[in-house]
Amino acid sequence: MWRCPKCNREFNNMPPHHFCDNGATIIHEYIVGQSKDVQPRLLEVYSAIKVALPDATEKISYRMPTFWQGRNIIHFAAFANWIGLFPGGEATTVFANKLVGYHTTKGGIRLLHKEPLPITLITEIAAWCGARNITA
Repeated sequence: MWRCPKCNREFNNMPPHHFCDNGATIIHEYIVGQSKDVQPRLLEVYSAIKVALPDATEKISYRMPTFWQGRNIIHFAAFANWIGLFPGGEATTVFANKLVGYHTTKGGIRLLHKEPLPITLITEIAAWCGARNITA
């Protein structure tokens, strides 16, 4: 049995990726619930997305900070060694040439803690997601 030291949840085995459910209901609570060294980076990501999507509703969805306008537009989340940005599969394809050097999945981008955050790119991706949401 493994117990998470942050949220106290119990698991049969130590999970490879565990999202602490700290009861956050708004993005600010989520950020404050993360480790002190990651909070400034999360605030930078949050601010970049907020600039691109000022009218989006902020909420927690899938235990991640989410910007929403009729549907989820973009998520982000803290992990042990990286911040995940989740704009969806089409965005990672459209921005593939700008994401060279980043680990990407079908709908996610890993932003390693040891590397500077690409704030301009995050803002650009979020704006694209917002514009895509209007036309979708």
